Amino acid sequence: MHPELSFDHSLRALNTFGIDARASHYLRVTSVDTLRAALADPSLAGLPRLVLGGGSNIVLTGDFDGLVLHVAIEGKQVLPDAAPGLTLVRAGAGESWHGLVEYTLAQGLGGLENLALIPGTVGASPIQNIGAYGVELKDVFHSVTVFDGGQLRTMTAAECRFAYRDSVFKQPDGAGLIVVDVTFALPLRWQPVLGYSELANAVLEAGLTDPSPRQVADLVIAIRRRKLPDPAVIGNAGSFFKNPVVSSTRCAEILAAHPGLVHHAQADGSVKLAAGWLIDQCGWKGRSLGAAGVYPKQALVLVNQGGATGAEVVALAKAIAADVADKYGVVLEAEPVFV
Repeated sequence: MHPELSFDHSLRALNTFGIDARASHYLRVTSVDTLRAALADPSLAGLPRLVLGGGSNIVLTGDFDGLVLHVAIEGKQVLPDAAPGLTLVRAGAGESWHGLVEYTLAQGLGGLENLALIPGTVGASPIQNIGAYGVELKDVFHSVTVFDGGQLRTMTAAECRFAYRDSVFKQPDGAGLIVVDVTFALPLRWQPVLGYSELANAVLEAGLTDPSPRQVADLVIAIRRRKLPDPAVIGNAGSFFKNPVVSSTRCAEILAAHPGLVHHAQADGSVKLAAGWLIDQCGWKGRSLGAAGVYPKQALVLVNQGGATGAEVVALAKAIAADVADKYGVVLEAEPVFV
């Protein structure tokens, strides 16, 4: 039995929703050796397993009768070897995501600034293919080291099968992989990504004709703080629903009935709809079911108003999705994983 293993461990501080669930077995993993020893321990072999990082993309629907592996592997560095035109930066899976963004900015490196202030850890970033303001993790990704069946191996972007808020890690054939560290490829010739009107307008309002990565990051941080609740203050998992993607034909049909529909054409001809707008139009902004509610400033965010259970969060999410489906014929898919 691993000496650092604990039992009946509260997970309240390990999920940003602040749901007070408990794990029958818990281990904080600070190194690959700790991970290897735990997975080789015969007394733990038969237990269900849950890998946690910052807990920013999870809804705990009840106590977990199994082994929680809390990945807290730290370390970040600019690598001496780089691909042409790129700087490679590697970070341990347990590092704070926003801490990594700040680290790269301090090194004078651009590329991650649009992803500033996203909660969670580095290890979760490829799993979720995190994205914000026109940039996704896959755009700045080089490789990931994973623990797979007792061995370490490196995976490329192609092997990760990145899609919108998706990757191989969320599929059956990748669910057993544990992220150890992630390497990012940042451009030497940096150009700001200002395709999102909200960010572009913020640049104009600030009078910036040639913004730096630091300046773009500061604007992104300001926007996020204005719109989104701090998980340290009010429990939440950020954007709760994915923006649904529909065909251009289906979008035209919805537009005919709802001319105000917020939508964005995609390169492949499909159209991405704004889930927050759909939810808002159904009257959910600021409403609640039990102790779970919809954030008054952003309908895409569900919050823990104090003592919410996972069951209450799930019930609220289902009620919202049902109303959107009934009014618009659009299926909303939750971003967080329900456990």
